Amino acid sequence: MCLGIPVQVIECGEHFARCQGRHGDELRIDLSLVGQQAPGTWLLCFLDAAREVIPAERAEAIGAALAALEAVGAGETNFDAFFADLNREPQLPEFLRTNKS
Repeated sequence: MCLGIPVQVIECGEHFARCQGRHGDELRIDLSLVGQQAPGTWLLCFLDAAREVIPAERAEAIGAALAALEAVGAGETNFDAFFADLNREPQLPEFLRTNKS
């Protein structure tokens, strides 16, 4: 199994970018599949290669899920802080809601 890790571009070259990882570490990321990206852009990476440009909100959600996996490994059993979006009533998508006039 391969996990995608969100990283943020610090500096970009033609083929590689210097990025910041989840724990503040710097990584050299291959940009062959996504092309050059502006600093601040979030990338979803697998094995030090960017596969997708993602919005900051998605990077945050993936980071929370990865933090939850780390917590499981450390024996934690309360995951409310990692999945705050699940602690709410489910909502129907807009197109399925009835219009009450």
